[in-house]
Amino acid sequence: MTELQSRGTYTFWYYVPSLGAAVIFLLLFIVLTGLHCWKLFTTRTWFCISFTLGGVFEIIGYIGRAAAHSNTTAMGPYIVSNMFILLGPTLFAASIYMTLGRIIRSVKGEHLSVIRISRLTKTFVWGDVLSFVVQGNSSGLSVLGYPLYAKLCVIVGLVIQLISFAIFWLTAVVFGKRIARSPTTESCNRDLPWQQSLHMLYAVSSLVLVRSIFRIIEYVMGNDGYPLQHEWTMYIFDSVPMAIVMLIFYIWYPNRLQRSAGQSMSISREFPSPFVLKERDRRTSKVSAEP
Repeated sequence: MTELQSRGTYTFWYYVPSLGAAVIFLLLFIVLTGLHCWKLFTTRTWFCISFTLGGVFEIIGYIGRAAAHSNTTAMGPYIVSNMFILLGPTLFAASIYMTLGRIIRSVKGEHLSVIRISRLTKTFVWGDVLSFVVQGNSSGLSVLGYPLYAKLCVIVGLVIQLISFAIFWLTAVVFGKRIARSPTTESCNRDLPWQQSLHMLYAVSSLVLVRSIFRIIEYVMGNDGYPLQHEWTMYIFDSVPMAIVMLIFYIWYPNRLQRSAGQSMSISREFPSPFVLKERDRRTSKVSAEP
């Protein structure tokens, strides 16, 4: 039976990581990531590539966790496990943010968005990138022997992610209420699954928010806190929610939104709106009137 050991004055683990639990979630994320890879390449929904990469991060993280079972003093498995499991949801978030932009464009609801559509995706994705970079730096600080600064980096990164996701969730909810009150012609198209995709975003965003809140509490409470002393908390509030996020996103994959958005743009170019035609006629008249 593996015994818990410490390395000098620094303790990586406060329990022996469960090999069984690590292998179960490793296999689960391998299956889910494989399904996402298949869906990504068969539907060519390329904006979801970061979501699939998030699944790869989860796989790597649980490989590290399984390796740590037999050696709780090794730094490598500890860092791999912590960082890749920590950063996986950040990659999920990038595709989740981009999905909302495609929903809004597909129903021509730009005027109903709280944030201008041209800035919507960029705003949240850049916040996501900032969160990823800040949290990613914590591993380097841990290796260099600055655990306190590493912990602060993780907390700051998680807070950025939490704020970003909270604002995103509110933006999605407000848009949903506005378009329900003032539906566009495109939103009445029954072949366009925008409502289904919007509800999917509500669900996955809520799960990521719960996971982010748990992670912040975990790191704020520190090594003496209950979460870091008991392994089950990580599986219940991180592993399970993220597996559900991958499953929900796969079932209601937003590939039809991408085709609909592309068709809408194509139609708008072939059949311009009356305003565009009027503006074009005005410019033509102005040019022909010139000597």
